[in-house]
Amino acid sequence: MDLDLVDQIRSTFSALPDCRKQGNNQKYAVEDAALSAFSVFFTQSPSFLDYQRRMQKHHNRNNAQSIFGVHQIPSTSQIGNLLDPIPPETLYPMLAEAGDKLYAQGCLEPFISIGGTLLVALDGTASFSSERISCPCCTRQTLKNGKTVYRHTMVTPVIVAPGQSRVVPLPPEFVVAQDGQEKQDCELAEAKRWLIAWGSHYAPRRMTLLGDDRYCHQPFCEAVRQQQMDFLLVCKPDSHALLAVRMGG
Repeated sequence: MDLDLVDQIRSTFSALPDCRKQGNNQKYAVEDAALSAFSVFFTQSPSFLDYQRRMQKHHNRNNAQSIFGVHQIPSTSQIGNLLDPIPPETLYPMLAEAGDKLYAQGCLEPFISIGGTLLVALDGTASFSSERISCPCCTRQTLKNGKTVYRHTMVTPVIVAPGQSRVVPLPPEFVVAQDGQEKQDCELAEAKRWLIAWGSHYAPRRMTLLGDDRYCHQPFCEAVRQQQMDFLLVCKPDSHALLAVRMGG
């Protein structure tokens, strides 16, 4: 892992807000909680932190400290308590800067594809779902059995390319309550908001947005073109009947 990137991540985490009330137990730093959470995703090992705590106990040292600079490893519940109140958009600039460095260093050249552009796949995903726990940011869906499901959903743009097994994530866009109840309405609103927030930043890289049928609507296509980007979107015959007739004729 690039040392400059490690330093950048650590610097960003050190500036995260501490939402604990004064007087609460502050044994663990927010920076350590964030670095510990990041280490799990980096190593893709769900038991990473437990192993590091046992290593620390038996050998008085651990990889979390030597690799990521963690001073004290919090428990999983403590990590959640420290990080949950922090708005996710706090980390978006760091994520964008990491991608910018890859681009500047030529690491994204293998991803250049159609028309000499970078392909960016747009897709919606749920990061949280529950029938019991909710917050003002949740979307609500009433099931046929009458129960309500609460979700946090977001559009996750990633740079992809044929033959590439890895992808490069770009800053996501979370759904907000006013986006609507239908999945299509929510994703379209999120994607348009992402274009407004990041279109001017990424347009100079020459990008082609990829999306399924729910993105294939004139207002969204016009929004993409306004940001000087191209698009390649799926058109299903049942939802684009006139276009299907013309192509079939």
